[in-house]
Amino acid sequence: MKNKLTPFKIASIYVGTIVGAGFASGQEILQFFGFHGRSGVWGLLLSTALFIIFGTITFILGHRLNAQSHQEVVRHAAGLWLGTVIDLIITFFLLGAFSAMCAGAGAVFNEQFGISVVWGSLAMAGISIVTVLLGIQGVLSVIGFVAPFLITAVLTISVLILTREPVNWTWAQPHRAAISFWPLSAVTYASYNMVMSIAVLAATGALAAERDLRKGAFWGGLSLGVGALSIQLAIRTQVPGIIGYEVPMLLLVQKILGRFAPLYSIVLLAEVYTTAAGSLYGFAARIINPRENRFSPMVIAAGIVGFGGSLLGFSELVNKLYSAVGLAGIVLLVALGRWCWKNRAFKSG
Repeated sequence: MKNKLTPFKIASIYVGTIVGAGFASGQEILQFFGFHGRSGVWGLLLSTALFIIFGTITFILGHRLNAQSHQEVVRHAAGLWLGTVIDLIITFFLLGAFSAMCAGAGAVFNEQFGISVVWGSLAMAGISIVTVLLGIQGVLSVIGFVAPFLITAVLTISVLILTREPVNWTWAQPHRAAISFWPLSAVTYASYNMVMSIAVLAATGALAAERDLRKGAFWGGLSLGVGALSIQLAIRTQVPGIIGYEVPMLLLVQKILGRFAPLYSIVLLAEVYTTAAGSLYGFAARIINPRENRFSPMVIAAGIVGFGGSLLGFSELVNKLYSAVGLAGIVLLVALGRWCWKNRAFKSG
């Protein structure tokens, strides 16, 4: 059971869990790094290192605890009292992240096809509910299969833009960023993504060998960093005009593909889908054991609530919800780092 996942599949699951609406649309990268100008590049390098380090720690803990949800990992690393607080934050945020993914889908439908955001959000909520009802293996299969194609599409579009237009290095408006101090913005970006992905990563750790988990965390974290950097540089070829878009990447795609730009929307929606399904599963699995009969009604109820939250709007959710939970998630990183230091996790296994 613990040898079923290869390092490539593990890396794909890691990438797919995080590469969602905010990442692939360019909105997250703009909010946390793009507004910081040159400093945003340093911020992304810091975030990449944090992805590798804390992805490894989470996988290892999930493996050693044979975790079924994020609860075991969090409480083991942080202790009962603090672990309970972090657990509540993560559980709340997973539902909020699901709402943000549904809102991202609605934004794509609206900006690209002129369809109401409500219908786009509803469609994403529905397909995510169906996927989660298939169980963790179904969720991991979808994420692991789709992720390599998604990161390849993002890299291709970004590189093509960079070969055609120069990067604007002089423009910066840190006061408009989600967090105006770039080092804190970088740490917050990594921390909220770990909060969002820890449920799936912990469960993944229970299904693979530790040596494969370490390799998967490294390549997954590195892929996330390279993908985010390419998006940031591509966005900076179009500033300041691009900042008015809910989905900045669609403007870049239109410059490359012209009238065929709607094709990228399919890729973008697939990216939103992987994170939406992972977030919904993580939330529902924390509330009700997936083996219980009550799990299916919980998934449906959570999906309906998440859809309602998506109506707040995508960029608003990214700016407010993500940055606030990211700050709280720093406590999670400290707890994971403390456990790693005490147990010399990088030296064993």
